Amino acid sequence: MRHVTWAAAAILAGLATPALSMDIAWVHSNAAAQSEQRVKAGFEAWLAQNKKDWNVSFLDSGGSGEKTASNVQDAAARGVDAIIITMSDLRASKAAIADAAAAGIPIFSVDSGYVEGAVVDVTTNNWAMSADVSPYLLDQMGGKGGLIFLRMAEHHGTRKRGDVMEDVLKEYKDVKVLAEHNIDYTAFFEDTTSTMQDYAARFGDQITAVWAPWDEPAQAAINVLKAAGLTNVKVIGIDGHPQAVAEVCKEGSMMIATVSQPFEGMGRQVGDWITAIVEEGKSKDEVIPSNIVYMDAPLVTKANCTDFM
Repeated sequence: MRHVTWAAAAILAGLATPALSMDIAWVHSNAAAQSEQRVKAGFEAWLAQNKKDWNVSFLDSGGSGEKTASNVQDAAARGVDAIIITMSDLRASKAAIADAAAAGIPIFSVDSGYVEGAVVDVTTNNWAMSADVSPYLLDQMGGKGGLIFLRMAEHHGTRKRGDVMEDVLKEYKDVKVLAEHNIDYTAFFEDTTSTMQDYAARFGDQITAVWAPWDEPAQAAINVLKAAGLTNVKVIGIDGHPQAVAEVCKEGSMMIATVSQPFEGMGRQVGDWITAIVEEGKSKDEVIPSNIVYMDAPLVTKANCTDFM
């Protein structure tokens, strides 16, 4: 392991000798989430392509903010060269991140919201994604009908998406929110499934559409609705996972839209930043334009879904 801290490397600004190998700690919010798997896949492909001999340890927080903070603390105590945090709510981790930064360990977060002490958060614009897909769903409903509104407030991105949908709904007075539910992220697929089974039984054909904060709950909702014989419901997700795009493209599918997030690209971008800042000793200001870097995420509908397959 290197004994030159990131802070010292930044001061040296290019005079540090690039390390042949580094210890990187990757703190997952929930390693079961496909978005996190895709970021990891993009990073690992980048490692192979660039022939990086980095030792990467993966820590799963199981959807818990407190466990995320504990994992950051553990990584910092091991004296790793850099920490990557993915898809987390960092409010519970502020103290741990500040301590790691004070120890000279740079923290790169992915879709986790920027907090003081981190180098950068790379993400997509969650307000913009919801502003694309939410009116699309409501317009496809004809501006009327019954809506199931699935939310998840514990992650900054899904929280922002839900907040935008809430605002958009104010302009659609003939859409009735039949039920609103905050998904339990520690078991999101199972929780969405059981919740939708209850709603399908309670509301039946009153359900015109389902707004889901990301693709996997959207698919869980579709599975339940199909089983209940409610096949005319319109469903949207956000993330643009391959299975979701395929579902949008499927003839007669209830999944009418998603948003394509460049998760693999986020993983590659983090690799580039770690190389420049940690290995090469460049300053953050030389490499990164702002504390939060947004990547493009286009709307995917049945009209253009083949472009994303």
